[in-house]
Amino acid sequence: MFWKRKSKKQEGQEATDSAAEVAEDTTEETHEAVESEDKDAKKVEKSDSEETEKAAVDVEDENGESKDESSGASGATAFEADDEDEVEEVGVAGPDSDGITRVRTAGTFEFGDEKFEVLNNTWIIEADKDGVIVIDPAHDAEAIMKVIGDREVYLVACTNGYSPHIGAALTIAEETEADIALHPREMRAWRRVHGAEHRPEIDVEGGGALDVGDLHIDVLALPGTSPGTVGYYVSQLGAVFSGDTLLKGSPGQVGDTYLDYTTQLASIGENLLTLPPDTRVLPDRGPSTTVEAENKNFDAWV
Repeated sequence: MFWKRKSKKQEGQEATDSAAEVAEDTTEETHEAVESEDKDAKKVEKSDSEETEKAAVDVEDENGESKDESSGASGATAFEADDEDEVEEVGVAGPDSDGITRVRTAGTFEFGDEKFEVLNNTWIIEADKDGVIVIDPAHDAEAIMKVIGDREVYLVACTNGYSPHIGAALTIAEETEADIALHPREMRAWRRVHGAEHRPEIDVEGGGALDVGDLHIDVLALPGTSPGTVGYYVSQLGAVFSGDTLLKGSPGQVGDTYLDYTTQLASIGENLLTLPPDTRVLPDRGPSTTVEAENKNFDAWV
């Protein structure tokens, strides 16, 4: 299936700059202001030289990529360098060198008679120069829409029907006229959050594929946390969006429990850890990881 919705922008209007480009423009404007206020030309020249040398210092991330600290314009960003000491908080990381941005939002997840305060990842992927895909839109539609800006939303893709994966899906889809993709076995969970008036337009199942913008997305069957949980694998980006199936260092839980641990482990072992070792695993919460790193943990889980 292919999605590339016709642009709703007015003729001649450009898509919003990426966060990195905005940061670079802001830095350049700041430098110009400093230069204009300094009356001593020699001091200005020296200051500029020092700033240039400082900006030229590259910061290398764990993958060997680098970026300019003064602009953040290219290379790895925060979520590519996640580690166990990361302080999780609401906010935006990215876009990274593959055009992937993480938006963290906070909310309450109700499961049965219990409530859990949670912090979830929503992933925004650049599908082409005009539009994006939104994966697992969580609690705060306004925060997510702010990152999307004037770009088109070609598809809202959900890994399952729990509220941290669909909470903002309907609002974003209605504002952007995007279709929503969800496994049909997740409709009961969907109706608990959004009712029966609006159902997702696209049924996805493991073994299927989506062509959205310039990207080809394989749909992976990942039952375990729920019957219709799926993952979205984009080989072009070397990334898989694992939802709540696999987190960094552990299988994901629903609330504080495993619903079907045996099935979940089978999904992880057969459909996630068989991907190329350097594939990034981008989950619904917590830091990112890789297939290679989690393969080392798998035997302990079994």
